[in-house]
Amino acid sequence: MNRVSNKIALITGASKGIGAATARLLAQEGAHVIITDVLVEQGTALAAEINGDFYHLNVTNENEWKELSDLLAQKYESIDIVFNNAGITGLSTHYGPQDPEHCSLASWHDVHAINLDGVFLGCKYGIGLMKKKGGSIINMASRSGMVGAPDTSAYASSKAAVRNFTKSVALYCAEKGYNIRCNAVCPAAILTDLWNVTLGTTEQQRTKRMHQIAAGIPLGHMGDPIDVAYAVLYLASNESKYMTGTEIILDGGILAVSSSALEKNEQEEL
Repeated sequence: MNRVSNKIALITGASKGIGAATARLLAQEGAHVIITDVLVEQGTALAAEINGDFYHLNVTNENEWKELSDLLAQKYESIDIVFNNAGITGLSTHYGPQDPEHCSLASWHDVHAINLDGVFLGCKYGIGLMKKKGGSIINMASRSGMVGAPDTSAYASSKAAVRNFTKSVALYCAEKGYNIRCNAVCPAAILTDLWNVTLGTTEQQRTKRMHQIAAGIPLGHMGDPIDVAYAVLYLASNESKYMTGTEIILDGGILAVSSSALEKNEQEEL
């Protein structure tokens, strides 16, 4: 308990899924959590549940980032933790196909705007809010940013860029003497709402698809949001004070498999 006691944490995309699980866990461990999202009703309810704060934030909008940064600087002077979690896969019907041949440029831009530009802005304004006291920035990458993902090419590209940018931020902050660490988490096959579009609409379809996915995971099952939240907690706490510019992989052992025997659709695991 109290692994992040008295720390102030900002989480993007925190109204549900991994963001919400992390918000609850950090609050349980003593942090004051600032929940940001475009989902106002869910975010407000979660903030009330954990005695945190909620602010509307479109992570692609720099004006909103600046306004929030100014507000937090006035209210807290500095913060300790930023978890750049907000992201999309681009797999909803709204975006169309995501393979390199048929993905539209507009869809490519939208996925990168949220997954990559949002992380850039979170790091930029996070550094400004942390550099006086130091702190920890955690970026949401993915296993898909480490391997090819032909049917989710924009998503994979954005996550690969997040991994590299994380290293750049870590080195920059070290060179400046800011005492700000920056690391990434790389989950795969974590059961959140992002999977709904690929799991089917009926319980039978979901059960069958989840069984197929589990067959390609050495541990034999999909992960839960709390699995990622515990990794974020470690990176946010002083326990990881000698860790920067690197990443934690949470994939049930998928990347440890020596052959590329996964089914085509399993290459889209988050």
